[in-house]
Amino acid sequence: MTQVFRSKVDTWLGIVLVAAALAVLYGVIHSLNSGDNADIVASLFALLVSTGLPIWLINSTRYTLTEQQLLVQSGPFQWQIPIVQISNITPTINLLSSPALSLDRLRIDYGQGRSLMISPKQQQQFLEALLLLRADKNSLSQ
Repeated sequence: MTQVFRSKVDTWLGIVLVAAALAVLYGVIHSLNSGDNADIVASLFALLVSTGLPIWLINSTRYTLTEQQLLVQSGPFQWQIPIVQISNITPTINLLSSPALSLDRLRIDYGQGRSLMISPKQQQQFLEALLLLRADKNSLSQ
């Protein structure tokens, strides 16, 4: 059974993204007043990227649990973590870059020294579903 969990989005992140888009919009308006076509094109491109990428990340960041794997999707980035390789799950508030739109994160340790931080909106339900899958896998391998 496949379960999809959306990322929690912190308010501060929304404020930062809106502020960045407004700053770029200010630059676009300034370049429109300059009349230089190269400035206008560059500013419009910057506006597209500064608004498009965050919207893409916010709308696409999700964590999908299947019987075999945890699939993490965030914009153009994707991770596939086999359930049997997950060795530890710990809550964390870590500022390092990760496919998590909140600082209320879970660190997933897997494989040989690898880890990934995620921030499911329904953290408790995610943990219960993942622990249930891990328990099923452990009982099969014994």
